[in-house]
Amino acid sequence: MRLSHYFLPVLKETPAEAQIVSHRLMLRAGLIRQEAAGIYAWLPLGIRVLNKIKAIVHEEMNRAGAIEILMPTLQSAELWRESGRYDDYGKEMLRIKDRHDRDLLYGPTNEEMVTEIFRAYVRSYKQLPLNLYHTQWKFRDEVRPRFGVMRGREFLMKDAYSFDIDARAARRAYNRMYVAYLRTFARMGLKSIPMRAEAGPIGGDLSHEFIVLAETGESQVYCHKDLLDMPIPNEDTDFHGDLESIVRARTELYAATEDVHDSARFEKEVPPEKRLSARGIEVGQVFYFGTKYSAPMKAVVTGPDGKEVPVEMGSYGIGVSRLVGAIIEACHDDAGIIWPVSVAPFRVALINLKSGDVATDKACESLYSRLTTAGIETLYDDTDERPGAKFATADLIGIPYQLVVGPRGLSAGNVEIKVRATGAKHEMPADAAVEYLVQGN
Repeated sequence: MRLSHYFLPVLKETPAEAQIVSHRLMLRAGLIRQEAAGIYAWLPLGIRVLNKIKAIVHEEMNRAGAIEILMPTLQSAELWRESGRYDDYGKEMLRIKDRHDRDLLYGPTNEEMVTEIFRAYVRSYKQLPLNLYHTQWKFRDEVRPRFGVMRGREFLMKDAYSFDIDARAARRAYNRMYVAYLRTFARMGLKSIPMRAEAGPIGGDLSHEFIVLAETGESQVYCHKDLLDMPIPNEDTDFHGDLESIVRARTELYAATEDVHDSARFEKEVPPEKRLSARGIEVGQVFYFGTKYSAPMKAVVTGPDGKEVPVEMGSYGIGVSRLVGAIIEACHDDAGIIWPVSVAPFRVALINLKSGDVATDKACESLYSRLTTAGIETLYDDTDERPGAKFATADLIGIPYQLVVGPRGLSAGNVEIKVRATGAKHEMPADAAVEYLVQGN
């Protein structure tokens, strides 16, 4: 993509309304624009990151055996009355009437709708286990939306829902999602810690939040430090096998959000040198709630004995749009964002230090063509801005590698590669630079 043909509305000044780093940088780097309180338009750079995150989430859901569907944003109030949640959910739910005076709502979550879909088609235990997921925009009317996409009113969420014949099978489904989440966040360059948490309006008595430690986190968390360095399950993990040992290794160590924190237990179970108390950002949550929805909504299957039983259910959410902010909170410096390669909007920023110079333009065109042909997503700054402004923009938007081309370097037969995360700079011939970037160094 040539920057001269791209839409990248970067801001030089920090917007006054932005209180935390991710909000400031997302506005300044032209990822989002606020359209109303807690509601944002996603601009070209932002949508590229959002799609990268969404792709990773989907890959790991599919790997774990979940099946993608897509449910609508508007839901019938009757489904929520069946489950008993319509009146209980509170003012966060946006309630709507259509032209025929029917009650609708802008879905904050999808337990009721997916249960209705399940009961319409599944009759036998032989059709289980089943896990259905989708990624869809949600709306929760926060009383004080703030911190940009970290606590907005409209947000993109991946939510999955498992259906099983009994509690034992449901626990295996829970473990599959637990392990899939460990892999998902690690692939985005995040170190997430599963912590016991309140189930809230979703319900149930087993729930874990996946927390990324950050000074700007919305809640206080407490855990055993060894959880920070546990290995992430491999890509070839057998999700049809027994994952209990992976989950148990983490759940045996103390980790809790402030809502369920037990200070006496924390001090008893965790040696002083291993205690960690910090702020954290929730990026995902898993729930097992049994028959909370299947029983009142009559989502039943015929078991091996021929008797009908309500299915055991769980739900599993990842805040896809929230993750953009969480990654920035964890990956930035004073100059701007530092994207992990896996979610970066582009892999390479090609910077022409003297647009209009014949030799420099020719070298840049050649590099741009070769990188693009090799499948390397490249943002080519071919504008006539000053070099300092080009460097500032490249640092601000956080592209992992900067490929710098100027007359002085070319006279010596070299170009320069700057690694955004470390600041390291390497001079080398153009051929070597292309090889370096293609090989993923």
